[in-house]
Amino acid sequence: MKIMVQKFGGTSVSSRAMRELAIEHISEARSSGYAVVVVVSAMGRAGDPYATDTLLSLVPSEDQLTERDSDLLLSCGETISSVVFGAMLRARGFEVTVLSGGQAGIRTSDEFGNARIAEIDPGRMLSELRHGRIVVVSGFQGITEDGEVTTLGRGGSDTTATALGVALDADCIDIFTDVDGIMTADPRLVDKAVRLDRVTYTEICNFAYQGAKVIHPRAVELAMQKNIPIRVRATRSKDVGTLVTSASHQWETVHAQDRILTGVTHSANLTQIRVSHPEHASNFQSPVFTAMAGAGISVDFFNVTPDEVVFTVPAGKAGRAKAILEHLGLQVRTVEQVAKVAAVGAGIHGVPGVMARIVSALTEEGVEILQSADSNTTIWCLVHEVDLVKAIQAIHQKFDLHALGGQ
Repeated sequence: MKIMVQKFGGTSVSSRAMRELAIEHISEARSSGYAVVVVVSAMGRAGDPYATDTLLSLVPSEDQLTERDSDLLLSCGETISSVVFGAMLRARGFEVTVLSGGQAGIRTSDEFGNARIAEIDPGRMLSELRHGRIVVVSGFQGITEDGEVTTLGRGGSDTTATALGVALDADCIDIFTDVDGIMTADPRLVDKAVRLDRVTYTEICNFAYQGAKVIHPRAVELAMQKNIPIRVRATRSKDVGTLVTSASHQWETVHAQDRILTGVTHSANLTQIRVSHPEHASNFQSPVFTAMAGAGISVDFFNVTPDEVVFTVPAGKAGRAKAILEHLGLQVRTVEQVAKVAAVGAGIHGVPGVMARIVSALTEEGVEILQSADSNTTIWCLVHEVDLVKAIQAIHQKFDLHALGGQ
């Protein structure tokens, strides 16, 4: 039995017209010989009647919600969406079974609001598929060993889809959204950005971790466990979108030319913090990170030298971080309104001159580099937020990323 998992995000199920388009994709998969499991998000986005944020707004104060009750409330959006979607499929003549996350066999940890999937028993789903039924599963939710309903946190429906794909040993996972696939840069910032036909698991994880919001990195990491290909597709289009897979997977039919960079992404609204010891003591670094961890402040993009510790925090956490560090007797300088630009590409590793080209691109446009770092697949540069768009456009142009369309 060939199995395909298809996930439809909030915008893809926000209206009857959009749900009809989603059903066309399901019908096409069935016509191609696939047994189909459908994962749906809550309908729409903030302000829409059954969206997650709208459900939260029904409560006078979130302070009056326990974490357990919050998950019960939030899971309703996906439950409503799956029942409505199932009814529409039946109206089209399909046999359908609608399942909650728990009924689909998803067992999770007991961390309300950000539960992790512990195991999945696919028996119920496989039985329904063998009887020729489409299985519609409420995304974003599961159940603990004690029967408590939990939600999976940000990107939870993506995680549901890929986790089910792994448990079912699916042939492919389709993630339907409101964009055509993975772009070389945010098209709102770079008018020459183009869609990529394929990227590797590692590349898309780096895209996601560095600010791109097309698919959650946890979902990609799950699919990578069994080398199950993911296609990021637009609900409004018949195009197959961007294929996310390993470099040698059997689904891969396009052999792109060697490329150094795959794309450029970013994260903004950051503050850079530079910490030193007033008496130049050499053992101040560890207390810095211990203090940040104790305060629940996540640090990123850090560099440590004998004389200084440099890192970034979300802008909203900068004031508290500075106060904590100054209370320790440390000298603290901040640079506000900065942004991290990430140049991502599996071809970076072992290729000389990549950083030189990035520095050249930014220097030619008068962009000051405040900090930089690199890994096998990503080079990061911290810039003033006012220079963000200019920096992304400069790197995109320097590496001719507009020519990657069709790769």
